[in-house]
Amino acid sequence: MAHDDIMNDLERRRENARAMGGEEKLQRRKERGSLNAEERLACLVDKDSFIEVGLLGAASGGNLDPAKTPRDGKITGFGRIDGRDVGVCVNDFTVKGASTGGTNSKKLGYIRRSTVERGIPFIHIGESTGARLPDAMGSKGMGAMLGNDTTQFRRLRENPWAAVALDTSFGSSAWLVCCSDFSVMKKGSVLSVSSPGLVSMAIGERVDPEDLGGWRIHADMTGLVDRFVNTDEEAMEEIRRFISYMPNNNMELPPEYDIPAGSGDQQEDILKVLPASRTHVYDMHKVLEVIVDKDSLLEFKPRFGKPAIAALARLGGKTVGIIANNPMDGGGAMSVEAIRKLIDLTVLCDSFNIPIVRFMDTPGFVVGTGAEKKGAPGHIVNLMNATCLTTVPQLTVLVRKAYGRAYVALGGGEHNDEMIAWPTAEVSFMDPVFATKIVHDLSPGDDGFDQALAEIQKDIEIWDMASTFSAHDVIKPQETRDYLIRMLDVHRRRRTKGIGQHLMQTWPTSS
Repeated sequence: MAHDDIMNDLERRRENARAMGGEEKLQRRKERGSLNAEERLACLVDKDSFIEVGLLGAASGGNLDPAKTPRDGKITGFGRIDGRDVGVCVNDFTVKGASTGGTNSKKLGYIRRSTVERGIPFIHIGESTGARLPDAMGSKGMGAMLGNDTTQFRRLRENPWAAVALDTSFGSSAWLVCCSDFSVMKKGSVLSVSSPGLVSMAIGERVDPEDLGGWRIHADMTGLVDRFVNTDEEAMEEIRRFISYMPNNNMELPPEYDIPAGSGDQQEDILKVLPASRTHVYDMHKVLEVIVDKDSLLEFKPRFGKPAIAALARLGGKTVGIIANNPMDGGGAMSVEAIRKLIDLTVLCDSFNIPIVRFMDTPGFVVGTGAEKKGAPGHIVNLMNATCLTTVPQLTVLVRKAYGRAYVALGGGEHNDEMIAWPTAEVSFMDPVFATKIVHDLSPGDDGFDQALAEIQKDIEIWDMASTFSAHDVIKPQETRDYLIRMLDVHRRRRTKGIGQHLMQTWPTSS
């Protein structure tokens, strides 16, 4: 064959591969408002930055015609986000439902391994039906397709992973959400182990997709997904935003950004949010938004474990992790769900060299039969373990209540590099009303209760702790932003170039 014929043959094969599942399937997606795989990729990475690998991959098992399985249902390659290299896999549902096959497993594995070895973020855009049948059936199929990659689910957090669940996300799309450091789900999608049809057959009754793995299940009950959006475009923007906070790998520091105009201008507003009465609730989000750089607060799992806030943000242009109690929900008492969320954020920050700033205002952990049945003691110990294993800079602000074991688990005492307090802070082993009952056997309404309570409350004020240097300083709330920015600079790990020890790098990503 002449060179022109050979080159033309290559171009024809490329064109066939880029056609995906064909015009009819692509049109149906467009009519229901879902982007196709190429369109999702274009929203995710910088313009003209993507270089594809595996374009000519096709199904290699079963009786499928390779010509009818372009790319074997996965677009894989390398692109850039804000000029930074990332590895990407975008499932193409128009080709066999992006089901897992032999060729596309190799393509995905190659991208995943390359990002780990080269130290760049890995991103998976999932929409899939699960394992491809009949390829995976029988002992031959199982032996050929499952269990042959021992690194498939091994996370050592060498590089950041992010994943998106769109429309029907079963099998590998679900696994990669659970393996990732950050995940996004489009409302109306279903994220589960298997499809509703298969589950219905297995249990002998009809299963509603929303009840099986709808977005509300994951937002309110499982905590497996960090952010929820309305469109494909918003999902890609959430991933781009997350990557902006993260280093390329665990041996680098996160990127720094210019401080947005208006950051820090309204510090006096904290006093408008924080009630003068210590018994009144308030929304901690409003305090945090004043303190951190303008519009930089990226909250994880906002509807899960709502008595706590877990977020990434920037202070002075630098990435920080934010752990905070929110008295607006349950008085800030720490539920099992809140504990799980804060552990996830702690592990993420320590694994990727992100300093942690805590804002403490909690009466303690949620107690009772419900909490015990959820394994509260074990989760509390896990949080304390994570706090003790943290090796990045930790700064703790005592805002108001800091009671009991929660005080320690959230960075009290020596479990931080810097612990400061606002004048509103109160520290004690338990709520002063309960303490009055235990110490003096007096309850509200009893003669002498008010006097006994007043005496106990004197002991919980921050001044005694500050006088013994158990709190490093007491500052005004409106001084907090400048104090934190300066102290974060002081406590940078200069001897290690800011790199932590990563003692939690093998902590489960879906604990």
